[in-house]
Amino acid sequence: MDPTAQSVRTAAAELLGVEPDAVRVSTGWRYDLTGPDAAKAPEIATRLLANPVVNAIHDAPFHPDALPVGHASEFRLTHITIRGLDDAALTTLSRDAHLFLSLDEMRTIRDHYESLGREPTDIELETLAQTWSEHCVHKTLKSTIRYRRDDSAAGLPVPGLDTPEGLERPGHTFHDDGSVTIDNLLKRTVAAATFELIDDGLDWTLSVFKDNAGIIAFDESTAVCVKVETHNHPSAIEPYGGAATGIGGCIRDIIGTGLAAKPVASTDVFCVAHPDTAHVPAGCLPPKRILTEVVAGVRDYGNRMGIPTLNGAVYFDDRYIGNPLVFCGCVGVMPIDRVEGDARPGDLIVALGGRTGRDGIHGATFSSAELTDTHADEFSHAVQIGNAIEEKRTLDAILRARRRGRPALLRHHRLRRRRLQLGRGRDGCRDRGQRPARRRPAQVRRPDLHRDLDQRGPGTHGPGRRPRPPRRTPADLR
Repeated sequence: MDPTAQSVRTAAAELLGVEPDAVRVSTGWRYDLTGPDAAKAPEIATRLLANPVVNAIHDAPFHPDALPVGHASEFRLTHITIRGLDDAALTTLSRDAHLFLSLDEMRTIRDHYESLGREPTDIELETLAQTWSEHCVHKTLKSTIRYRRDDSAAGLPVPGLDTPEGLERPGHTFHDDGSVTIDNLLKRTVAAATFELIDDGLDWTLSVFKDNAGIIAFDESTAVCVKVETHNHPSAIEPYGGAATGIGGCIRDIIGTGLAAKPVASTDVFCVAHPDTAHVPAGCLPPKRILTEVVAGVRDYGNRMGIPTLNGAVYFDDRYIGNPLVFCGCVGVMPIDRVEGDARPGDLIVALGGRTGRDGIHGATFSSAELTDTHADEFSHAVQIGNAIEEKRTLDAILRARRRGRPALLRHHRLRRRRLQLGRGRDGCRDRGQRPARRRPAQVRRPDLHRDLDQRGPGTHGPGRRPRPPRRTPADLR
């Protein structure tokens, strides 16, 4: 996908009075390198100047007779052998297929399909992997955690461990060795504080922990919603694209809150290693480059949609050398009577957005991966290419429908997020941490969606219910 080329093609077609398919546009850059050995130029281009997933690198003049164009991918129904696999084979399958599921999770899937008497299709296995990924379900935050105070923290107060007797928080179990078990970290900390305030009489929260963004009352007629999320792993590989799609996802979620909110501001927090760090481990990008590009990614994406970045923060710590913290956020406003919405049987689903390309594949499951010195080469395809102009057009259409009071279009908005992200698996699930009041099954037909793909086509869902993920075992944290 090339958003710039798409915009130029559309403008040229309108100027010439022809159909867009009659115009071919491609963008590129020319770099003249002086100093380095010519043999090292391809490596410099691959690692520093281009994204091999979407860019072709030429070391000689390039004057093609015709520009390349995407084509339809041939459908192939593929089944993955999982029944009868032992623990070692399950672990290998999870890693080699970039599922990044735990052994317990792989066993659960294997046992489920053994009970069905068939093998899963590739899309079924991919759907389970992205649905159970850290990005979609926040497994670590929702798991049972056993916390032990580190020796270096002696004398420092620790919430939970140093609570006065009789004021222990729900869900906390204290042990004789001084550790504490928390049955659900998210529920017992962040969410607990919010609901305790509501129980104490806080009356300006309108929707919390159930929609694409939290909503509070601003005045009698206006509500404000806020959404933040991290985009760490993608930004460790391709900082500009990782940060751009990070803020783009927050903007998408603001639009997809209630019956559509209008994004008005962006914010961010970046945690990186010190810019003057002398030693950068193999496979890691220099922290100065990461910081420069994540700032540009958030700025440029918002500017193209007319959404300013109002504030931000930067924190330096060398422990972020391998995996920066890229925390993006968006603020939106909406009429207070548009806070609630629900899908109804018979509603039509409208899929809007750019075509699926080779970028963003396994973006959700990659969030569960452990970064190593090979991740930049192995997972460059996991970083999605954002399309701010397409998102702006969709935003305008949604807000126009809201103003004209077309509830059918707005209700579809509640059922499915506005922009399907098929690369990282967003077509298969919502963020599981944000549950709508009532779930309804939905069916989307998308015959031409994969025309730009040059890889295997999608599989199909077979019969049977999805297995439930196994409960996470306690993890020791120091």
